[in-house]
Amino acid sequence: MNRLAIGYAIGKLLQVMGCVLIIPFCLDVYHHFSLPFVQFVAIPEVFGFIAAMILSILLGTILTTICYSSRDLQGVREGFAIVTLGWIALTLVGCIPFFTYFLGSEDPLSTIKVGRCFTDAYFEIMSGFTTTGATIIANIEGLPRSLLFWRSLTHWLGGMGIITLALAIFPAMGVSGYQMFRGEVPGPSAERLQPRLAETAKILWGVYLLLSVVETLLLFVGGMSLFDSLCHTFGTMATGGFSTRNASIGAYNSNYIDWVVTVFMFLAGMNFLIHYRVLRGKYDDLFVNREFRFYAVTICACTICVTAILYYSGLPPVDDAAGPFYHDAPVMEEFSRHIAAAESAKLDSLYQCFRKAAFQVVAITTTTGYGTANFDLWPDICRFLLVVLMFCGGCAGSTGGGMKMVRIMVVLKTAGRELRKMSKPRLIAPLKIGDAAVNESTVINIAAFFILFMTLFVASALLLTLFVPDLVTAVTAAAATIGNIGPGLAGVGTTEHYGWIPCPGKWILIFCMLLGRLEIFTVLIAFNPATWKS
Repeated sequence: MNRLAIGYAIGKLLQVMGCVLIIPFCLDVYHHFSLPFVQFVAIPEVFGFIAAMILSILLGTILTTICYSSRDLQGVREGFAIVTLGWIALTLVGCIPFFTYFLGSEDPLSTIKVGRCFTDAYFEIMSGFTTTGATIIANIEGLPRSLLFWRSLTHWLGGMGIITLALAIFPAMGVSGYQMFRGEVPGPSAERLQPRLAETAKILWGVYLLLSVVETLLLFVGGMSLFDSLCHTFGTMATGGFSTRNASIGAYNSNYIDWVVTVFMFLAGMNFLIHYRVLRGKYDDLFVNREFRFYAVTICACTICVTAILYYSGLPPVDDAAGPFYHDAPVMEEFSRHIAAAESAKLDSLYQCFRKAAFQVVAITTTTGYGTANFDLWPDICRFLLVVLMFCGGCAGSTGGGMKMVRIMVVLKTAGRELRKMSKPRLIAPLKIGDAAVNESTVINIAAFFILFMTLFVASALLLTLFVPDLVTAVTAAAATIGNIGPGLAGVGTTEHYGWIPCPGKWILIFCMLLGRLEIFTVLIAFNPATWKS
């Protein structure tokens, strides 16, 4: 293991992060331009941004200087280590503005409060970079605009990948650059569009940027402010879910905005290679790509099912709204009864049921996590269906989380093949996705991923029951974080947040978010002691 090479690459990433932090800092400069310098620097979040920028650039420069002579990477192990440790380090630096802001609201300070503030800040930024969208903040609209923008920007950076961005900026990062690319890009394989990895990274970011610009303009035309349009575009294209409003997209109560966000969530859940080919006039993938067809059919079928259930069954009685667990039960029970009445009014026609169902199905399937309705009050069959969709995720090569549609397809086809072979032991049936045969090593890799994903989900949910006094909350919190969705059910539902969970529980969820975004293998390889042996 070439530790100096790892240090050099992480140093480069920290330098990139130091430059990126200038963007939200400029918002503070704009909003507090008239303040004297001393008063300006004394603002908690301003001090945090300055400290983060200086620390990031300084540490990055030191690391790249010390490790320059060993900058050439030697193998796959270094690539996986850089991705995992790089994300951990960048989150550590990126959380400093939130940490200082949280500290500024604590009076008096204590060791326990400092620890809680750091945990909350690290949770929020890890949730941003991993595009999970789970938040510990109860009153989002009370945050300074610079912090609102920063948490949304972390979505956009983490969606396509921080390492992928760095590869586009610093193409000569070493021979195991492909291993870093493979470790970060979601899906069973990371396909190249060009022989040079840097060119592939630039193409992916170019498509990502183009779609982001288009959505921003459409949202701005629809009545959102430019600031809100940017923030919600970051959350949509990254399938993240951080909003500038407490009620998420539902706060706008706009038919136009709902459908714009729904369409772009769907696009973000597609493989970005398909976008690239369509932009070049090659439309075949929209019809012959089996994973995309499975993705589209799944969303359409689930939308129809949820629409029919909501229209014909309606919501449960208003008094049942107090049934789910809430962390602040006396307040939330009365609040939920009020919300339940309002939610019923939203479903007063077949079209309105379809509109809400389509938005929530796409938001959960693509792991975006935005909300226009409190689906925790929907019939149990709808809630269960949404929980199942949390595990599916978008397509490979998208910004979505979850297990990915192609893996679900392979698992289902493998199960079907084994059933046929039990009745026909001599049967030789290669597993195919479309006309392409899937080699057995890929099938084994996907089966191993599926087993690890479910095992880690069960283990995380089990550990969370030690800190969360409700089984539904613990289970869906684990599913929502390892799948990078954001909202779960009950105590972490659409009207709730994660801030009330004790610090040990939050660190379990932080690890789940990292595992989900880097697709398990990357993290487990990096944390395996054998990886670090010479």
